[in-house]
Amino acid sequence: MFFQHVYDKSLAQASYLIGCQAKGVAIVIDARRDVDVYLKIAAENNLTITHIAETHIHADFLAGSRELAALTGAQLYLSDEGGADWQYQFDHVGLKHGHVIKVGNLSLEVLHTPGHTPESISFVLTDHPATDEPVMIFTGDFVFVGDIGRPDLLEKAAGLIGTQEKGAKQQFESVKRFAELAPFIQVWPGHGAGSACGKALGAVPSSTVGYEKIRNWAFRYDNDEQGFVDYLLADQPEPPKYFAMMKHLNKVDRPLLVEVPQHVSLSPEVFTKAYNDGIKVIDTRNKADFAKGFLPGSINIQHNNSLATWAGWTLNYQEQFILVANAAEMEEITRKLMRIGLDNIYGFVGGVDQLGIELQTADVIDLETFKTYLGRDGVQIVDVRGKTEYDAGHIEGADHVFVGTLQDNLDKISRNKQVVIHCQAGDRATIAYSILRRNGFNNIKNYAGGMKEWLASSTK
Repeated sequence: MFFQHVYDKSLAQASYLIGCQAKGVAIVIDARRDVDVYLKIAAENNLTITHIAETHIHADFLAGSRELAALTGAQLYLSDEGGADWQYQFDHVGLKHGHVIKVGNLSLEVLHTPGHTPESISFVLTDHPATDEPVMIFTGDFVFVGDIGRPDLLEKAAGLIGTQEKGAKQQFESVKRFAELAPFIQVWPGHGAGSACGKALGAVPSSTVGYEKIRNWAFRYDNDEQGFVDYLLADQPEPPKYFAMMKHLNKVDRPLLVEVPQHVSLSPEVFTKAYNDGIKVIDTRNKADFAKGFLPGSINIQHNNSLATWAGWTLNYQEQFILVANAAEMEEITRKLMRIGLDNIYGFVGGVDQLGIELQTADVIDLETFKTYLGRDGVQIVDVRGKTEYDAGHIEGADHVFVGTLQDNLDKISRNKQVVIHCQAGDRATIAYSILRRNGFNNIKNYAGGMKEWLASSTK
């Protein structure tokens, strides 16, 4: 058996290519949208991708299953569980609980594991030349290392009211069935630490059924369904705004993107016209460089592993946008954005100094200066971290406005007072600062050290 774990750090998302070397065939589970990685792995190992499967209709990334099928001719195997509202709306082989997919000498049995979503399934793999016992389970967003999939996304992100309580109860039953599996079976989940699909995902890429029964909180409730439901629904992080669009695009027929696009470097003249026409500018430089000089109205989303997540919070799927980015980084940036369907890149510029536009600078303050604003009349301190972080501990007197929803809550920011914003370590505050400046808030200071520095100073 051939096995390859493919992990996207930018979305903490895992996919898998499993092959039968004897027959030269392979299956890909939960493919990301830039599918050349699977074609390369298959070619290097003399495998032909003949099967493509998904564990559920994903919310956090745009699945590349159909792109991969278009390039390989492989058959799509997708869940037909969950009822009429949870059916994929394009051609596929429908899977029900108990169905078996055969890939050469390998077999994958389908388990219906609802809770995270109604149609969620897992795949139990048996490598028949080695043993008739199952050896792996691919759980998607059902069971993670140390956590389980959240059932509240359909309600909070997609607006399907009343689904989270039902999903939590389904998750309780699914967890009990999972616990009956052999303890030696390896668990390969769809996400790792950093994903918004749970609240306590482990950083280790895989586990076993037995290990999860020991360390995963979800297996401690036995017959206490209500206790399980209450804990599961409590303190979940805010689901990114783009999740609702991913749910839609992963379910319906849509245009395919079978290669990574190459984007044009804009001349100063072309850029200036587009900029003056109101096309949004996303500046991917690091926050220190941005602070020294940025285009008025541009939003700073640094090119790091969180780029796609914050772009998904900030951009909509109808608007074009321009990137400020190093040319050498554009392919990686494009891949990260296309993985959540943000394809409307008008072009990019490599810097801002040669565009002939007067730049603005950010008012970044240090810890000692920040302290001078605390408790003063005429000053509003704004914590832009997530609600769970804020509730766990915040600076006295600080208001809370989460950066992801800041654009929709500008009325909570004073236009008359001196506003000082902060987050945990500065990245989110920089996004918030640029959003506020874009919307005409000029009396803003950014305490870039954030709670990390604040807490460190208080223990000295």
